[in-house]
Formats: sequence, structure tokens, C-alpha cells
Amino acid sequence: MADPKVLVMVLAGGEGKRLQPLTNDRAKPAVPFGGTYRIIDFALSNFANARYLKIVVLTQYKSHSLDRHISQTWRFSDQLDNYVATVPAQMRRGPQWFQGSADAIYQNLNLITDERPDIVCVFGADHIYRMDPRQMVDHHLQSGAGVTVAAIPVARREATDFGVIESDADGKIIEFHEKSANPPTMPGDDTRCLASMGNYVFDTQTLIDIVTPDQTNPLMDMGGDVIPALTRQGVAHVYDFSTNVVPGQDERERGYWRDVGTLDSYYEANMDLIAPVPVFNLYNDHWAVYTHRKALPPAKVSRGVGGEPSFVDGSLLCQGSIVSGSHVERSIISPSVFIDHDAHVIDSIVMEGAHIGSGARLQRCIIDKNVIVPDWARIGLDPDEDAKRFTISPNGIVVVKKGQVIPR
Repeated sequence: MADPKVLVMVLAGGEGKRLQPLTNDRAKPAVPFGGTYRIIDFALSNFANARYLKIVVLTQYKSHSLDRHISQTWRFSDQLDNYVATVPAQMRRGPQWFQGSADAIYQNLNLITDERPDIVCVFGADHIYRMDPRQMVDHHLQSGAGVTVAAIPVARREATDFGVIESDADGKIIEFHEKSANPPTMPGDDTRCLASMGNYVFDTQTLIDIVTPDQTNPLMDMGGDVIPALTRQGVAHVYDFSTNVVPGQDERERGYWRDVGTLDSYYEANMDLIAPVPVFNLYNDHWAVYTHRKALPPAKVSRGVGGEPSFVDGSLLCQGSIVSGSHVERSIISPSVFIDHDAHVIDSIVMEGAHIGSGARLQRCIIDKNVIVPDWARIGLDPDEDAKRFTISPNGIVVVKKGQVIPR
């Protein structure tokens, strides 16, 4: 059998309210991650490595930063008719924005009819993971399903934020519970639920038919409407993500997937990168994560102006960053960050272009782009004072919004 013709549709139009203030003026998939990357780079890199190279990214809210990143980074060969194209809400079906993820596909059915694929991969843009989507497509074709849903076990206490799947022994989905307050647990394991990852493989005609609304019951959302409807039709199957094998990946990393939809989950996923033996390995060159690389000099670690030595441990330092006689521990330092002498940055994420003044103390912080932290500032040490000026997550992470100039 010849390889199927595959079109990839990446859903990148969500508001990302739970990530504010990081999403105050950028789409959630455009939020920086791991110092150098954007969140969307992980999904796009999976398809690039799998050589599925016809990709459309459906955007809507605050999309300029995302559009610019994709146009600067994600360029394939035009001669081979490969592309990554951002597609804004065009109101092709009337004067309205996307009403949900299924409606976003319905409003862009022309992309499918123009390309005429055999298979359509509909994936989210805001998760951190490695996956070979070819294996999921193969599984889908072998099962004869109309749609295949990628799934992974999650703790029951977290499952209320996901679609939860019940399936039979053959992998056919028999019930789909979207963000249920009392989700069913997995057979033989009352601590975990089988959660949808928000990644779907469709037969093309199945997708076209299900998102094309009738007048009585339009389907707006993939998880809330489309997958339950296809489950009732008996054509939905589950794909076990833990069986996915990625070149260069060890057993410890297999099955790693993080939804970074909240400030705390975003912070924790970043911290996963800097463990002594990281549970997500950025250094796997057999399945690279691609992103935009600016023409910046190497990272520099030097003594301060008064000869103070620097100390850096358990951290990522990106290109163009300078640690000058300061202390950096278990932190991610993004490109073009300057950390002045006697500053201490502990358990923190510092984004591009930030300046950390001399003598400053940062602990368990997320410092967004181009923030100016003055000399001797204290952030993350006094929750009451921090709450007057910054956003604080439920787990106590202090978030300083993009471009903020903190008073001395």
C-alpha cells in the first residue's frame, strides 16, 4: 500500500487565559519555552521529523508574534510543494470568529478540499512532547477507524481538565467524557484516567462530514462535540501514546507529555529540562526540536566589574546571555539576558532581553521578555509584597509581565 497523503492542521487559536500575563499580548503557542523555543515548535518539530510537510496552523487571538515566528522559522521547500502556513480566521462562512476548534476546521474546509488528502492530522499547538505521528497514522489505518484519538494516563485529580476515554479491549472508544467532574478511572487502576491528548487522526471524509453542521445541532468543539458524536457512531478508536517509539529516546522519557496550560504546569515543564538527568531531553539529535536561531554570540560567564566570580549550576544558558559575577542556580536564562554582579537567580525562568540588576535576588520567578529588574530588587522572597506588584500562581510562582520596568 502506498503511503497515504497527509495534511496536518494545527489548532493554535485559543486565548490561553490561564497563562496570563504570559498571554497578555501573544497567543499561547507563541509563549517562549526552554529559553530558545516557542511552545508550538514541539508539535511542528514532530511533523517535520516525520516528514509530514504540508502543515496549516489555524490562528485567531493575538497571533502576530506567532505568525512572525512561523514565517521566520518554518520554511520548507516550495519546489516540493511543502509548507507551513498560518491561516487566520477569515470569516469564510459569515461574519463571525471561530466558535470552537471544530468550527475552525469547518470554516477552513477549503484547505482540505484544495489539498485532497487521504488523512488529516488535527493536533494541538500547546503541549510539550516528542511523538512520531507516522506510528499513529499507521495504527489508524490498521484499525479502520474514522478517527483515532491519542491518549495517555493522567492522575485522577488532574483528569477533570481533560477528555477522558473508556475503550474496549480492541481500542474502540465506548464513552468519551469531556472535562467531567467525576471521570471514570482506568480498569484495574483507580488512581488514573485515560486522557485525550487533543491529537486526532481522521479519515478525510469522516472529518468533513462531522464538522459540517446541520441546522439543528452544529458541532463547535473537537473534544466536547465531535469525538463524542463519532463515539456514538462507533467509529472512534484510541491510540496508546506510551507505545510510540521516537529515535534517540530512552525509556525514562517515553510517554512524556505535558499540557502547559497553567502557570504552574508551564513552570514545572520548564524545570523538567534542567534536572541532572532530564525527563525531557533537548539534546536528542535523532529527533530534533527546531526553532529560530538569531545571529547572537555565545553565552558568556565572567567575573563582575569588581572581580566577583560567577557561579552557574544546573541551568540552561542561551546564546547572547551574559552572567557577570552573579549566581545562577537551577534556572533557564534565555537569549540576550544580562545578569549583573552579585545578583542571585534561583529556580527561575528569565526570558529574552531581560536585565537583572546588581545585587538583585530572584527566587521561583518567571521574568517575561525585556523586563528591567533594578539593583537590589527582591522578587519571590516576600509573597505579600510580591502580590502587590505581580501575578502569583497557586503554587507561589511569581510572574513579571512582559516589558515591565520595576521601580527601584
